[in-house]
Amino acid sequence: MKATARSVAGGAVAIAGVAVATASSLGGPIAQTLGTSVVAVAVGFGWPHFLGIPAKKTNGAVISLAGIASAASAAFARGPEYLVWTPLAIAVGVMAVVIVQLIRGTGQSHRLESAFGASAGVLLCCLGAGWTATARLTGAGSMLLVAAISTVVAVLIGMIRWPDTIVAPLAIVFAGLAAPLAGLVLADIKLLPATLAGVVIGAVLAAFRALNSTRRDRIATAGFVALGLAPAFAVGTVAYLLDRMLVV
Repeated sequence: MKATARSVAGGAVAIAGVAVATASSLGGPIAQTLGTSVVAVAVGFGWPHFLGIPAKKTNGAVISLAGIASAASAAFARGPEYLVWTPLAIAVGVMAVVIVQLIRGTGQSHRLESAFGASAGVLLCCLGAGWTATARLTGAGSMLLVAAISTVVAVLIGMIRWPDTIVAPLAIVFAGLAAPLAGLVLADIKLLPATLAGVVIGAVLAAFRALNSTRRDRIATAGFVALGLAPAFAVGTVAYLLDRMLVV
């Protein structure tokens, strides 16, 4: 796949994941849990393919289950601490990853790389619960909508095949501009919190783009899907934390 087509396809996958996580909030916490769980499974089983680590099915199952557990806990936890169980889901997921490597036994290839890589997947997948937490904190509009629009704008800018030194500032600026506009027109949120949320989200996604652009080898389809979904999915917790600090 050519670089331009790969960038556009990855951006489309990221936008689709954000759309699922956001639109499912209209059906309530349970419906959104199902939506985020679908994205978590795609990230979980694709992440080992993206990194090229061994025990792909086992590590994928661990990452997916950790993400699903985190999303479910955000749907049923008492507010306003909707992510109170997410650190536990991350910790259990990381322990499960280590156990998988112990079961593989001494002498197996890339055990350390597999442990660190799968643990990173657990972290990103569990952070997706922030989409559910944000929806429960201030409703299906407000920061949830602002974060979704900022994410989409940053992803669209990231599709441009220009150097990171140009694309990264553009992503931050345009995401920072899109957020307050969305807040003024579509959501009940003040200008400053919306702008800060857009800037932070744009910076996070620009950083992931810079990291991923260093990889030149071919990626399996499942890994490619995880590459597009994981950063945008993890932004959910960024939106929730900003919502707690700046709005609520």
